[in-house]
Amino acid sequence: MPVEDRRPRGQDGGGEHDGSLAAAPTIMAWTPRDRYWPATVLAVVGLGVAAAMALFGLPGVDLHPITHRWGIMDPLCGGTRAARYTMVGDLGQAWRYNPLGIVVVMGAALAIVRAGYGAATHRWLTLQWSVLPLRTKRLVFALAVLAVVALEIRQQGRAELLMAGTGL
Repeated sequence: MPVEDRRPRGQDGGGEHDGSLAAAPTIMAWTPRDRYWPATVLAVVGLGVAAAMALFGLPGVDLHPITHRWGIMDPLCGGTRAARYTMVGDLGQAWRYNPLGIVVVMGAALAIVRAGYGAATHRWLTLQWSVLPLRTKRLVFALAVLAVVALEIRQQGRAELLMAGTGL
């Protein structure tokens, strides 16, 4: 026997109600297994490296591409210093070098919290990009490209800072 929706009209979240109880698909869902375990491993390794830099300082090797020596910055320039500053709690300096460093460190921390919760409850928060309409996916992609271009312009404007010593 079908289940009847007993809510009065107008309280079902939108317009006419067709009688079905099927919920609209959502971008976030709980799943019984971790589909993103490689991201968790990467987050643990990345935060471990950032914590080591916070304790022992920046690496003694030059991590820059050859274009850096020519004064051509990329969107990742300053990211190592920004990650280190984020780990020691100096978000102002982290932002000065590269705001992406703050985003990456905080995202890695959230990935680890997600993994801990999932391991404890056997319920994993999962993003379901497949439920998004193609138009929305294109918009997200276009905004991401725009953000990378804006970051590249920002970092190029800070070439002198990024090419100078770290002061750490």
